[in-house]
Amino acid sequence: MKSDVLPVEIRGIIPAAGGCAIFIGNDEKVFVIQVENNMGAVINMFLRDTPKERPLTHDLMNNMFRAFGITVERVVITELKNSTYYARLILQQENELGRKIVELDARPSDCLALATAAKKPVYVTRDLFDQVEDMSKYLTQLSEGSSDSDET
Repeated sequence: MKSDVLPVEIRGIIPAAGGCAIFIGNDEKVFVIQVENNMGAVINMFLRDTPKERPLTHDLMNNMFRAFGITVERVVITELKNSTYYARLILQQENELGRKIVELDARPSDCLALATAAKKPVYVTRDLFDQVEDMSKYLTQLSEGSSDSDET
């Protein structure tokens, strides 16, 4: 699977109508996944290592993973069907009985939150990456616009 995927990272999170636009990509291309406002805020907190008063759901999940010797290995955003993105969460458990890799279907927003919290890589399948529209110029425009408004 490794040869069929490309490494990507979160390039920006911008509030949008009805949620947040998560800009994901690399130097070649950036695409957008729409998420709920609260998920955008959670992912942003993990990106910025913002301290939290109480554990969030994704903190709880990572704490449970750690308690059972499970690590998030990576996430892969796999496809786009009917305007909905799909992703896989790849987990590893290693203990005295051996090593086990588990791949789970999960929402891209949850995958991004868990990967960001655990500082693990995010990938996109080559097929999906070739399919999505490049939104790099919009990210640049929106980022410049937000920095202009921050200065006033």
